[in-house]
This record gives sequence, C-alpha cells and structure tokens, in this order.
Amino acid sequence: MIEIYKSNPEESAVIKIDQPEKNCWINLTHPSGDEIGKIASELQIPADFLAAALDEEERPRLEYEDGVSLILIDIPRETESDMPYLYDTLPLGIIIKQDHVVTICLSESPIIRQFIDGRIKSFFTSKKTRFLFLILYQTAKQYLKYLRIIDRKSTEFEEVLKKSIRNEALLTLMNLQKSLVFFSTSLKSNEIVLEKIMKSSPIQFYEEDVELLDDVIIENKQAIEMANIYTTILTGTMDAFASIINNNMNAIIKILASITIILSIPTIVTSFFGMNVGLPLQQNPLAYIYIILFAAIICFCLGYILKKKDFL
Repeated sequence: MIEIYKSNPEESAVIKIDQPEKNCWINLTHPSGDEIGKIASELQIPADFLAAALDEEERPRLEYEDGVSLILIDIPRETESDMPYLYDTLPLGIIIKQDHVVTICLSESPIIRQFIDGRIKSFFTSKKTRFLFLILYQTAKQYLKYLRIIDRKSTEFEEVLKKSIRNEALLTLMNLQKSLVFFSTSLKSNEIVLEKIMKSSPIQFYEEDVELLDDVIIENKQAIEMANIYTTILTGTMDAFASIINNNMNAIIKILASITIILSIPTIVTSFFGMNVGLPLQQNPLAYIYIILFAAIICFCLGYILKKKDFL
C-alpha cells in the first residue's frame, strides 16, 4: 500500500495527496513488487534500499548512495500470535532524499500512525532530518511503553504462580522473557545506528535538531538498561520457579514412595500367613484379627519412622 502525505501549513496534521511532490512523505506498508518498482523509478531510489525493510532478518544499519540515505532500524510490535503478551521486532526503513522522505515497513505501525493522525508536535514533512529524529524518538518511547507492560505483566503472573503453579502462567512468563531478548538485541543494534548518525552520517544536521537527537540517544539507552534489568529479574524468577517445581516433584515422589512401602506391609504379612504350611495361630479363631492388628502395628511404626525421617 502506498500513501503520500504532505504537511498542511494551516493545521498540525498532514494531508493526503495523490502524487509525489516536493517535500512530501511517501509511506509504504507491505508494498507489492510493482509498488516498489514504481516508487524506485519515480523517485530514483535504489530498489535494494526499499527491499531491505521487507526482510524480517535484516539488521539495522545506515547506508548512503547517490544522494539517498537509508536508515534501517528495528521497531517493536505486539505479535498476532495466540500466545498472550508476545512481542518481537521488525525492520522500519527510512529513506531520505533531497525532496522526499520514504518510510517502508512490512506492517502498519502505531509509531507511523501517530504522524498520520497528527499526534506529533513540530512535525513537518519538509523538515526531513527532524522527521527522522522524531521517528527514532517515538520508536524509543514505544520500546519503553512495551517494557513497562512486560514488567507489570510479569509481576502479575509471578503472583499467580506463588498461589498455584499453572502452565498458562509459566508460558506467559516464557513469552515475556523471549520478548525481552528480542528487544535487547534490537535496541543495541539501533544504538549502533544512532552512533553512526552522530559520528559519520551524511544526513544534514540543524542546530535545533541536535537536542532532539540527544533525547533519542538518552531514551534508547534507558530502554536498553530497562530491558537488561527486566531480563535479569525474569531469568532469576524463571529459575526460581523451576527449582520450586523440581522440589515439589521430589516431595511428591518421596511421599508416594513412602506410601508404597507402607502399603506393601499388609501384602507381605497376609502373603506369609496365606502359605499352605503350618503356621502359628492357624487354629485360633481370632487369628484373622491378630494378623490384621499385627500388620497395622507394623504399618504404624514404619509410618512413624518415615515421618521422623521427613519422608512423609
């Protein structure tokens, strides 16, 4: 899908236009091969720049070729999986040319939607460098938002597991842990791109944009630290619950083994007195009761010993 926008001087929102023109913004969402070819041809943009963002395995990077800059970053998203609270990342390509800005992504992102809906202040399609930094800033904020959700949900499910070990809660914590791994990897890759922009970027800087870039770097570093902290905490929590489950299983097996030993006593006693040979008390009419009492006393004594040894 191709959408073309341009800033409305009278309003904070952008207006949709039909054809690319100077200082416009072209947003591509899961474009077809024909749409990529059309934009590449009309705007004289390398086709591989456009295709890079459509590869989910592509890593963040910064490239420059023939007056066209490609900034490829990873943005967070909530997956459409049946498993709750599972997040991952996908590439977002930002292509800057002298007269145009192109964004391209495999799926619609709430980060880009904020710009379309006019929820971002001081955003103009003509200010391309500022537009780039605003996208980077909103990306870092989105990571922080999801990280806080992950932290809150992990705490909730920890409380559930303290009361009762449930597979659903364990699977959710596993999903949150997996999401944190995705976030940590992508945030560190984005940090490398930010460092390249600061040190050796062909992108033209303006004085009013430097402070915004500093804010982007600070927010990204904060997100990295939060992801690392939450990963450490959640890993420790998962290890603790694994130990608890293992201890519970050992305790259950120990109890079952003790019960099995105790229940085997009546079987041994009755088997002994059931042999077809001469035995004590075989002529006594109360022999049956004596045998049961004898087996019960042995079971009680054995149970007492096992209890004292903490096997029951």
